[in-house]
Formats: sequence, structure tokens, C-alpha cells
Amino acid sequence: MAQENASDLAPLIAVVGCDGSGKSTLSADLLSWIQAQRPAQSTYLGLRSGVMGNKIKAWPIIGPSFEKLLSKKAKQARTKGAKIPGVATALVIYIFSKIRARRFAKMIALRKSGMLVVTDRYPQLEVPGFYDGPGLSAARAEGAMVSWLSKNELAIYTEMASYIPNLVIRLNIDVKTAFARKPDHKIESLKAKVAATPQLTFNNAPIVDLSSLEPYDQMLAKAKAAVMAHIDGLTP
Repeated sequence: MAQENASDLAPLIAVVGCDGSGKSTLSADLLSWIQAQRPAQSTYLGLRSGVMGNKIKAWPIIGPSFEKLLSKKAKQARTKGAKIPGVATALVIYIFSKIRARRFAKMIALRKSGMLVVTDRYPQLEVPGFYDGPGLSAARAEGAMVSWLSKNELAIYTEMASYIPNLVIRLNIDVKTAFARKPDHKIESLKAKVAATPQLTFNNAPIVDLSSLEPYDQMLAKAKAAVMAHIDGLTP
């Protein structure tokens, strides 16, 4: 996937924020509004690893203990200063990143065809280990194979992050509200994402901050106004 001239690509609007901030709902409503005026499509750039973890946990007999083991190893790989726990863990994380890169390439193909794209989530480099960042760049890579996987995964994310969105809509929320909306999520993970959200700049892309605590109709109206300010040809 080679970098393209930005002028050759249709606009890209990325909606980002912690789980529970309303990304999926806002992305869907923005897409419907835009589609009434021009060709547009949505793309999900997350991994849904939590959904997969819940499915593993539901396996008979071995499910809960196996999911707990996988979660422990994944947490270690996300911890700065820790050691990536072996080739198997590194390989799984790398495969997930390749899946994300494949989705990203399809999104770029849509933009090349003239399709405006609204993404739910967007890859970033500023916060490694989680939050759509490189999974093998937080903990320490030891051994030739793990180091190779880490280096190549970082190159994948560097390439994806080089595509700067025309607009990032950043949804801010507090931990208490996020957990009330997503009680199946680990509160430690939500705390980390809430804290990291303001740090994400996406290669200095234009960013509009919105509060997920205000009435949804107001948030949607502000999001539409931001899109109109950054994307030509759209009307209320």
C-alpha cells in the first residue's frame, strides 16, 4: 500500500473516542446525512478483539481459563517496559494488525474511486499498545522473530498513519459514563482510553472535539457543522 497524493483521494472523516462515547451511532448518522448528498461509505477500522475474547470465554470448560490466559499475555504486551511474552503472542498481535491493514487498504481503494469515507476508529502511532495503535511497540521485543514482527508491524502503522484524515471528530467522555454504557468492558481499559483520547493528534489532522455528555442531537448538529466546515459541497 503506497502513499497517494491527497488530492487524488476522496475525503476521509474519522470518528474516534473511548468505547461508549458514541462513535458507532454518530458515524452511522453522519453517513446517512452525507449519502443524501454524495456517494459515501463507512469503514470500521477496529479489531473487535473484545468480542472475540467474549466468544472464547463462552467455550465449554476451557473457555474462561483460556481467555484469562490470553488476556494476561495481551496485557503484558501492552505494558511499557514489560517483555512481549513470546513468539506466539507476538504473532497473534501481528496477524490482527495485518487484518486492520487489509481493511485500511480497502478504505483507500474506496477513496480512490471517489467515495467519501466515514471511519469508526483510526490507526495511530502516538499511544502504542492499545487504542488502535501498534500492538508490539509498547513492551520490549526480545529475540529475532519477535523483533522482526515488532519492526514490521510498526512499519504497517507508520504507513497507515501517514494518510491524514480531512477531519477527525474526537468524542470525549468520562470513565463513569463510559463504564455505565459499556459495563462488559474492563474499567482499567476505559480509564486508559479516556486519558489517552486528548493525546491523539493523528499526524496533526484537523480535529474537532465534542462532548459525549451533551444531548445527542446537539452533538450530531455540531458534528455536521464541523464536516461542512472541512468538506466542500455539503449542506445542512
